[in-house]
Parts: sequence; C-alpha cells; structure tokens
Amino acid sequence: MTKKELIEETYAEAFDGIYCRVIVTASDEVVLSKAALHATATPSIVIGRIEGGIEKRLIEKETPDQRKGVVLQFWGGIDPKKPFSESLKKFEVELSYRIRQDILVKPFTAVFDALPNPLGRIDMMERVGHCGDGYEWVETRHGREVIVVPIMVPNFIIERFLGYARGVMGANFWIMCQTKEAVMEAGKKALEAIHKASGVITPFDICSAGSKPETRYPWIGPTTNHPYCPSLKKRLGEKSKVPKGVKYIPEIVINGVTLEAVKKAMKAGIEAALTVKGVVKISAGNYGGKLGDYKIYLRELF
Repeated sequence: MTKKELIEETYAEAFDGIYCRVIVTASDEVVLSKAALHATATPSIVIGRIEGGIEKRLIEKETPDQRKGVVLQFWGGIDPKKPFSESLKKFEVELSYRIRQDILVKPFTAVFDALPNPLGRIDMMERVGHCGDGYEWVETRHGREVIVVPIMVPNFIIERFLGYARGVMGANFWIMCQTKEAVMEAGKKALEAIHKASGVITPFDICSAGSKPETRYPWIGPTTNHPYCPSLKKRLGEKSKVPKGVKYIPEIVINGVTLEAVKKAMKAGIEAALTVKGVVKISAGNYGGKLGDYKIYLRELF
C-alpha cells in the first residue's frame, strides 16, 4: 500500500489557544530537568486548566544568564462565548501556579521571556513577584527587567513581563497498531520527529486515552472515545469503529505557535510512525466542528 493509502481520509480538529514561551535556567542539570518536567507534566486543557510542554533544550551560550536551559510553552484555552480578557486573566492565574509551585521552589532557577513579537505581555509581579511578601524588588539583569524574589535559597529570578500570543491547540493523529511494541516504537519515533520541528510541543507525549466532547458524566469533563476502544469492539458490535486487526490506538497531540508549524510537525510525526512494523493505519480525532475551527486534513499534508 502507498503512504496515502495508509492514511485515513479524515481530518484532525484543532482550536485557538493562548500561549507563553519561556526559558527556564538552573545551576544544576537535574534540577533543571525536574523543573521543566514538573511544570509541564499535567495536560490540563480538557479539564479547564492550562498545560505545557518542553519545546527544546538550550546550551549555556543560548540563555540570558549563560546557564543551561529549556524552552517551555504554556497553553490556555480561549472561551469563544466570553471576552478574550477573561480567558487571558484565567491563563495568567493558572500560569502563576505552574511557575510558583513547580519552578520557583527548585534551587537556583530563573525564568525569562522567549516570545518574539507577542500579542501582549503579562506583569508577573502580581501573582509571582509578590511571593516575596513585599520584600521583592525589580532590577536589570542580563539586559532584562527582572523581579528578584527573596526565598530561603536565594533568590528566584523571573523576567517581569512575559509575552503571550495566540496559537493552535489540540491538533492530533492516531496510530493504529497491532502490537504493544508498535505503540511504543511508533510513538517514540513520532515524538522524536515532531520535536525536530520548531515552535511545537506534545503535551501528552504518547497518549493512551483519546476522548470525545459528549459524555454521560459532564462533571468529569471529556470521557473515553468509546467507539475507538479496542476492548469494547465485541460489546459495541457494528457501532465499533476499530479497524480489523487493530488492538491499540495511541494518540499524539500537538500544540504549536502557528498552523504551519503544527502541520509540519504532524507530517513529520506521521511519516516516522509509518516506518514501524505493526502500524497499519493513521487516523485522527475530529468532532464535527464542535471542538475548534481548524480542520487539518491528513492526506493534504502529503
């Protein structure tokens, strides 16, 4: 079969989001890795919070303070039924939690803005700087205006204004697999290929639980996409949408700074996944326009 024949004639649905792009630095490699992982560990958009991901690692000469660093993206949803300012305020609050609880508490860490040409900027004094309980101060370091927050392992440094912009969230593709080995190998290869593209993150990495908007339990939020659960194939009968021979359907979700960046990353990830034995088809999640305005047709990527 040709590559296009292995790719289902369908589209991935994606939607608008707010994002910040920051550089986190630290004196210690282990601390840096933990700060990056902890701050981005929970994919939370589906439950109304924010989520993040590691975009890339930086060497000392690429960071403002000449220490090793990572570029992180943090994403929040936009409620189309409310003014943008309300979504932005919620994003600011949630972003502050991630910085305060996952980065500030790690020894000798710092946060700098990394977003060129932002739509606007968030003043981090109100919800992060004031962790200094009024003893914080502002000064210029590394050519940037920063807040110095006095803490017991002094001090936490954060650039005072972090830029924000609008990007594309929730783009995805599904890897239809015959074996467990194919799930892990295809997922790993897809992620490696995706992260060679610039401006994207994968908040779930290899995701085992694709969801759907409709649910019997709205207080939970999105629940399992049951027609695509292999374990329900016999129970659902004709209502099951799991192809013959498919036993596993991992999902890769991509957020990106532009639609073009997302499409480039999707194409790279799909091509990588298709090289793995046991991958029989590529598909994607879409919900008839209920989730977002962007429709990314898989075959058009090629």
